[in-house]
Amino acid sequence: MTASPIPLRPDTGSAALSTLQPPGWKKPKGYANGMAGRGTVVMTGGLIGWDENEVLAEGFVPQVEQTLRNILAVLAEAGAGPEHLARLTWYVRSVDTYRASLAELGPVYRRVMGRHFPAMALVGVADLVEPGALVEIEATAIVPEAA
Repeated sequence: MTASPIPLRPDTGSAALSTLQPPGWKKPKGYANGMAGRGTVVMTGGLIGWDENEVLAEGFVPQVEQTLRNILAVLAEAGAGPEHLARLTWYVRSVDTYRASLAELGPVYRRVMGRHFPAMALVGVADLVEPGALVEIEATAIVPEAA
């Protein structure tokens, strides 16, 4: 039996993506429960908060900002922008630090990514490969096919 395609109901401002929100569920704040889309899938590796010279930003929030900027730089290589993001998976060395930084993170996220909130997951980890890295983020984007 062949599965039927998911009908896309664009409501994110992007023709390529549709937010998946089950009826009756409370709307999440700052992320989506799910995303669907059609087009070219672009995935990043786990990116961290260092610049092009591999110099880490100092502190959790500055590392998050640089990591998000790094994600956009990689997506740009495929003609994608923040509006094409379908999923972000965050790996943090301290969930407590993440929680304590939420008031600062919201404005930083919106400044870099705008008001596009893809599906997201946050995972607390014991360590990251790069010494000094406090956050690592993987991204998945869907770039629409040219018409």
